[in-house]
Amino acid sequence: MSYYYTTTVTGITFSEAIERVTAELQKEGFGVLTEIDVQATFKKKLDIDFRQYRILGACNPTFANKAITAEDKIGVFLPCNVVLQEHENGSIEITAVDPVASMMAVQNNALGDLAQEVQARLQKVIAAMG
Repeated sequence: MSYYYTTTVTGITFSEAIERVTAELQKEGFGVLTEIDVQATFKKKLDIDFRQYRILGACNPTFANKAITAEDKIGVFLPCNVVLQEHENGSIEITAVDPVASMMAVQNNALGDLAQEVQARLQKVIAAMG
């Protein structure tokens, strides 16, 4: 079982890809709580030139509330990460975590249906980008 869903887009800039994926996440009830610019961090902390690589921490408050209520330590898996990375050919790969795969490590049946709903929504986001 894969732990992610992915697609690749061409013909748009990295900034446009971030805007589009953020809009698609919003359509599915997610907001972006965190944004980690890996390229800038590697440059600043390690003096390494790295490709554009952004980690968006997406959260749907309703689902997060249900998950934390059912399993108080589930926050180690939150928020749902979506990664955008630019490849040498200019294509942009967009990848989202599969929450069902993540929840397999947690032995709490109350999270199964919730993880499947989040999974379906993140799959829609990835499909809309491709």
